[in-house]
Amino acid sequence: MMRQVLPLVVLLSVLFVALFSSTGSSEETDLPAKDKFHLFLLVGQSNMAGRGKVTPDDQVKNPRVLMLDQQGKWVPAVDPMHFDKPKMVGVGLGRTFGFEVADSSPDITIGLIPCAVGGSPIRSWEPGAWDAPTKSHPYDDAMKRAHKALQSGQLKGILWHQGESDSRPEQAEVYDQKLRDLIARFRKELNAEDVPFIIGQLGKFEDNPWNEAKTQVDRAHQNIAKTDDNVLFVPADGLTHKGDKVHFNAQSYREFGKRYAKAYLEFVEESNVE
Repeated sequence: MMRQVLPLVVLLSVLFVALFSSTGSSEETDLPAKDKFHLFLLVGQSNMAGRGKVTPDDQVKNPRVLMLDQQGKWVPAVDPMHFDKPKMVGVGLGRTFGFEVADSSPDITIGLIPCAVGGSPIRSWEPGAWDAPTKSHPYDDAMKRAHKALQSGQLKGILWHQGESDSRPEQAEVYDQKLRDLIARFRKELNAEDVPFIIGQLGKFEDNPWNEAKTQVDRAHQNIAKTDDNVLFVPADGLTHKGDKVHFNAQSYREFGKRYAKAYLEFVEESNVE
């Protein structure tokens, strides 16, 4: 009897994994006209990639919110979207951001380009830089994926959440200039001088007070947004972690995605008025 049951159990397990995986061989989705396909680059470290618990609702598909999967195909955006650390990745802020922006403009389709790398310090986001834990080149890989995506649509925003790995005295001291250099590099490489660069605040958790270095990184985030009209800062007040004092929980990621979207939509509205 066991010899007959085991193969069926194995088969069902394989099918479940294939259905759940976001990096599977999904068929590519038909795309809209290039000017109606609005693209957003998702970059940074683990709190951009997402580490929240995935539920069935997080895998509901919307034909107007797509993501560029690991194979470079445009498929419906479902969590987990990122693939930097497959055993850890989960719900992030990107999918909710995409849904909110899509809801605001029924004639466009949103294309999300997930490129975040968990644990990556800002020095990993330089040309040629190697991230040993994930065996990847964060900046170079992101640029390859972005250029591929730009064949199909128009870049409308760059979403950034990073800084935890640089919240150490020596790294924090040079963080402001490194982030300014990174923004300039993205803009030049992607011909995106007027595209908003949206920075999310590091987690502010009551049971894990900031040290001086993290305060310095936050100061850099806010100062850059104050001195560059195309840089937006999104606060993280009231958001909670999932129990590890580092990563937001799924509900907070969804709320954060709404805040990113609100900042972006207000920027677009103000730009149109001007």
